[in-house]
Amino acid sequence: MESENTEKDISFESRLDLNKLFSKIQGIKSEVSKKLVGQQKLVDLILTGLLADGHLLIEGVPGVAKTYTARLIAKVLDTSFSRIQFTPDLMPSDITGMNIFNIKKSEFEFKKGPIFSNIILIDEINRAPAKTQSALFECMEERQTTIDGSTYKFGHPFIILATQNPVEHEGTYNLPEAQLDRFLFKLDVDYPSLEEEVNILKGVASQHITKNLDDVPSVLSAEDLLEFKALVSKVRVDEKLLEYIARLVEDTRKNPNLYLGASPRASIGILKASQALSAIKGRDFVTPEDIREVTFPVLSHRVVLTPEKEMEGLKTTDVIQEIIDQIEIPR
Repeated sequence: MESENTEKDISFESRLDLNKLFSKIQGIKSEVSKKLVGQQKLVDLILTGLLADGHLLIEGVPGVAKTYTARLIAKVLDTSFSRIQFTPDLMPSDITGMNIFNIKKSEFEFKKGPIFSNIILIDEINRAPAKTQSALFECMEERQTTIDGSTYKFGHPFIILATQNPVEHEGTYNLPEAQLDRFLFKLDVDYPSLEEEVNILKGVASQHITKNLDDVPSVLSAEDLLEFKALVSKVRVDEKLLEYIARLVEDTRKNPNLYLGASPRASIGILKASQALSAIKGRDFVTPEDIREVTFPVLSHRVVLTPEKEMEGLKTTDVIQEIIDQIEIPR
């Protein structure tokens, strides 16, 4: 009788149909590859972040196509887009908007700022001081902003793609830890390889590669993104893998090399990101390799080294790698 019930349960178990999602993602990659040389891993992680409904922080030295990549990804999405250039004199109201007095109506009217969009590119986010950064806290976490006691909700989707230069550069500020924790990923953009740089030069010389994005078609609509996010949330995660994620994050709080460990928001981020990455790969279940692949971009900006280890030249990525290596992979 028990085996009969088991068979009945199995017969009703349905696998997810990821064909449409996989097809759309491949379409995006195809269009992006026509305009961007290399950076395949970066593009994969940006798409993973979009499906996981997370904000993304992209860091790299000037000139490595951080802004261009973000604009290109926004272009293939059939959604509203706005760009905000952060500067030291930028005010919070320049981002969220403000109440302006209408003389004809003798009343105040709210004028929306550029944050009221679906995909928001914030360029050089760490060039603005703390007062301006604080305006993003509520926006990023609650998808809304409060002005003079009135709350204004954002539409769907609402995703911030922010670029920043390394903090060693003059005129930049360290982002507050509370703000960094609101980014799902921190993605590091390195210099291209010699072969990639040669291909970039060939593309520019032949005019096959230009910064003009007017001819880039939209592949993914806001409705598609909403549908795919719901699909991604149904990707199966074994209970052993949930424990694996929890142990990875818990070990950041116990590690003697770290002054600050990761919060539960990091655990949730790893879970959602690994589900999205599995779906992008065409699978309806998460593997330990998916979890390990997203652990670095999820944790790298959430943990802080002790001052002693920082002076010794230790990197957070070294500590994260050590934690990953020490924890047994569930099978």
